[in-house]
Amino acid sequence: MDLISTVIRIHHNAIPADLRDADADITAAKIEARMRDFGVDAEVSDVISHLKIELPTAHLANACAVLVAMRLITPLNLAPLQGN
Repeated sequence: MDLISTVIRIHHNAIPADLRDADADITAAKIEARMRDFGVDAEVSDVISHLKIELPTAHLANACAVLVAMRLITPLNLAPLQGN
């Protein structure tokens, strides 16, 4: 892992039912594999109440795009900022 890293936490209840497995470690492995498919070097682990995604900060934008595609996070509406 890079010296400069970012941690993303996703509560188990926020994971869509079709992505959630009875074994949280399997869910974590699915997310980690998907990240790697898109070139994001992430480590995903189950931490009792949530999944912890640790990744190099340089991969943060790509990781967010993957998480949006997987419906794990919702994209921010940046329209109000575009006028500045």
